[in-house]
Amino acid sequence: MTTTTLAVLVPLLPFLGAAAGLLLGRTAPGFVRPLAVLPTLAALVLAAIVAVRQGGDASVTAATELTPTGSIPIELALYIDGFAALVAVVVGLVATCVQIYSTGYLREDPRYPSYAALVSLFTSAMFLVVYSGDLIVLLVGWEVMGICSYFLVGHYWETPEARAASIKAFLVTKLGDVPFLIGLFALATDAGSFRITKVLATVAHGGLDHPTPIALLLLAGVAGKSAQFPLHTWLPDAMAGPTPVSALIHAATMVAAGVYFIARLLPVFEASSAAMVTLAAMAAVTMVGSGLAALAQDDIKRVLAYSTIGQLGYMTGALAVGDRGAAVFHLLSHGAFKALLFLAAGVIIHAAGTNSLAAMSRMSHLRDRIPDAYWTMTVALLALAAIPPFSGFFSKESVLGAAEHITAGHTEHAPGAAGWLVLVAGLLTALLTAAYATRLWLLTFYGRGAEAPDHGRQPLTMTVVLWVLAVPSLALGGLAYRTLPDWFDGNDLAPTLTTSVLGTGVALAGGLVTYAAWRHLAGLAARVPLGAVAAHPEGDAGLVEAEAIATHAPAYGDVASAPDPADPGRLLLGPLHRHAAVGFHLDAVYQALFVRPVQAGASLVRFLDREVVDTYVRGAGALPRWLGAAVRRAQTGNVQTYVSALLAGTVVLAVAALLVASGA
Repeated sequence: MTTTTLAVLVPLLPFLGAAAGLLLGRTAPGFVRPLAVLPTLAALVLAAIVAVRQGGDASVTAATELTPTGSIPIELALYIDGFAALVAVVVGLVATCVQIYSTGYLREDPRYPSYAALVSLFTSAMFLVVYSGDLIVLLVGWEVMGICSYFLVGHYWETPEARAASIKAFLVTKLGDVPFLIGLFALATDAGSFRITKVLATVAHGGLDHPTPIALLLLAGVAGKSAQFPLHTWLPDAMAGPTPVSALIHAATMVAAGVYFIARLLPVFEASSAAMVTLAAMAAVTMVGSGLAALAQDDIKRVLAYSTIGQLGYMTGALAVGDRGAAVFHLLSHGAFKALLFLAAGVIIHAAGTNSLAAMSRMSHLRDRIPDAYWTMTVALLALAAIPPFSGFFSKESVLGAAEHITAGHTEHAPGAAGWLVLVAGLLTALLTAAYATRLWLLTFYGRGAEAPDHGRQPLTMTVVLWVLAVPSLALGGLAYRTLPDWFDGNDLAPTLTTSVLGTGVALAGGLVTYAAWRHLAGLAARVPLGAVAAHPEGDAGLVEAEAIATHAPAYGDVASAPDPADPGRLLLGPLHRHAAVGFHLDAVYQALFVRPVQAGASLVRFLDREVVDTYVRGAGALPRWLGAAVRRAQTGNVQTYVSALLAGTVVLAVAALLVASGA
């Protein structure tokens, strides 16, 4: 088969698997798991073949007109370059691992058939986004992912948290999609086509008339889909869904789509210096803010969620300095180690026998109980913290190196200000990332929380997937930075000496300081028997020790506000902790600026509808009702009454006629 045919089959197979899974889920449940795994696995194999055939050479393009529009045509088009070929392989790998993992994680779930079908549809939509050469077809995959996320995040719809999280994810991303859609139409109007190749050709020849408003409109959609400031608030709440869904959303679909879209159309954004500086500022705020918030979370999945937001900030930062090779390199390595982190967290949660028990403060003695999760998560956390030689080191250093190169001055790709923003924020985020990664590792595997029940060994399908993903998390970076330039734009992705020393140095400092704080607090807690526990609103029996609370209370004014001695995050953040724990109150700001005014407007409309509009409607119906009541009184049903009335009327008419005649 030709490369084009194989590429068409890549998104088609998971789509057919989703349709078949929905149809056979009730009538033939034995086919559900094969229909979930095999089409996605086949799509992965075909995506790998397409990548091998493409080989980083000339782009594979094909198009046929989908429907005549009378103006700008909509085409079913493929555009597969080196970026698309490799991203599709990562999407297929993570999706296959998630489907295999889910057969064990959700083996007792009665709604597994619909879940598996939605995951397949989600995967198909992301493949469509990656391979599409037409912006409208790309938009279809973009929106299908949005509705799939709504259903998958709300999978446990019995819980109010899941219902609220699914609605929030849908509405916040739609808030960004409205300007995104306007931007797409404006871009197509300027370029005269929705075809990506024609749009890029128009930009190359300076034919884009309104680059700044178009780029800013598109950035709004990217901020919503890729959870960048200020539209990132939906992602931590989305952790209410099943953990494999979190791995899929964070590692290979949904949030990766926005970054991939900018990489695909980067010349459009480079045409506007204002857009590039805006993108750099958005990335800088996202990176630092998410790092501080992650250091304050107790739920292991929320830590990883804020981590994803920060790592996506690195990717958008690379794009802000005009290096899409570094951005996609980090997207690829992040896809491997972030999927591993979430699936390892799923093993931890599964070991406790519940989906919701993810608080690190309640974990104890997990290192020996789930060794597979311990060792693989350690690898993934080292990759996340960018410690050499793990994959995250090479991909993150490519981002910092690109930013450092731009700081020398304004280039044709990005302003120097964008480089400084990304470089400084990136180094600070490296410090924070190592700190919260170390904190997560210590509290999860060496914590002194309440002992959770031991549910025995985890299903083989779950543990095998962890080791499969551990391989690219360990080795991908060292192998890829030499070969990826041939697949991308040819820019050097090798780590530079300056940023490597600075980045690794601050990462090691963050990890060591966090470990020292943990040891200090653990030593304080060890002075008091576990039974002597002080009351603490955010603590836990066995964690908040009386002497440690008393030791730190003077610095915080009272016992209630003292830091948890088992949590180094409280000590490191100090008074900032309570603000970081709630995402710096951004949800409260949105509540005041948007939610309450909308609710007030809705109340006003309801009042006007009931008290004004309905009053006129009721008044218009009252007159006929009164006339009907009067006529009804005359209808007695007595024939004698009717005859008497008839005779009386006849007499009246006769008298009237006589009077008229006599007068004449």
